[in-house]
Amino acid sequence: MTAEAADARFLDLAIALGRRGLGRVWPNPAVGCVIVQGARVVGRGWTRPGGRPHAETVALAQAGAAARGATAYVSLEPCAHHGKTPPCAEALLAAGVVRVVSALEDPDPRVAGRGHALLAAGGVAVTNGLRAEAARRANEGFLRRVTEGRPHLTLKLAVSVDGRIATATGESQWITGPEARRAVHGMRASHDAVLVGAGTARDDDPSLTIRGLGVTHQPVRIVASRRLDLPTEGRLFNGMEDAPVWLCHGPAADGERQAAWAVQGARFLEVPVHHGRQLDPAEMLQALGAAGLTRVLCEGGGTLAASLLNAGLVDELVTFTAGLGLGAEGRPGLGAMGVDALAAAPRFRLERLRAVGPDAMAVWRPERR
Repeated sequence: MTAEAADARFLDLAIALGRRGLGRVWPNPAVGCVIVQGARVVGRGWTRPGGRPHAETVALAQAGAAARGATAYVSLEPCAHHGKTPPCAEALLAAGVVRVVSALEDPDPRVAGRGHALLAAGGVAVTNGLRAEAARRANEGFLRRVTEGRPHLTLKLAVSVDGRIATATGESQWITGPEARRAVHGMRASHDAVLVGAGTARDDDPSLTIRGLGVTHQPVRIVASRRLDLPTEGRLFNGMEDAPVWLCHGPAADGERQAAWAVQGARFLEVPVHHGRQLDPAEMLQALGAAGLTRVLCEGGGTLAASLLNAGLVDELVTFTAGLGLGAEGRPGLGAMGVDALAAAPRFRLERLRAVGPDAMAVWRPERR
């Protein structure tokens, strides 16, 4: 194996380790670190829940004295600023690491090359940029929040073959099978928050929690409701001890309902109204980014999904398609989008397709990227 191939292999391991923190470490990045002495891994770690300790700290603690003279493989540039913990670049220097291979420079203004520079000034050989695209994909939520001010947005749609999410009477449980629903719980586990519109919150009374996977953390549950016309009862209202609830609302929200939700412990984010009718989707995501979220999973409904698509804010589209047809009278998966020409429609390219029980799961990315 060539030296570059070995570097790529260990960096891939660091990136895979870092992904274990997705959904648990916001607002921090989900970083992985591998310490290698010769060809032997002597320490490995990933960012822990809440964002601390950092991956490098965990890996160095595991490596102990074996870190002296070793190479550290890190999925993102080691931090160089003093926060609640000392800089990881200084920790690597103090441990006697002689080489650092990182996949990606951290765009955070507090780092932005300073970690690499600090290491180089201390005599450490620094290599950067190998496996950069894989590392970018693994931490695109953090990177987008830093560079664009908003979280990475995944839109999930579970539809019939004719694109319906419910019958004409509103029956929707369940269009897809248990395997698809389990996959959705896995998606929730890797996102910081789950977002739904007010109609979904009213009609479905969802819990939006992770169930059946044995995980101990829960995502933030977010409801977008311009008027806060939400029932002061149900799973979200009465379940805030299980997971937090945030409510995105407009300036003219119902004061009495806001007070009732506040007593239960909800957090409120006021968002400007778009064209006098809906919450501005771009402003809403900016508010969520400012609150620290890096990865948000939107699970509907149709009006919210359409507004996010129209605004070009969907970074990943995941569709679960069931083998049944509900007909034109069924409720469509997307609300009105005002598309008059095909050229104006948001278009996605297929990245992955697989069977999930009796259903099909497809992952799509916007063609603009």
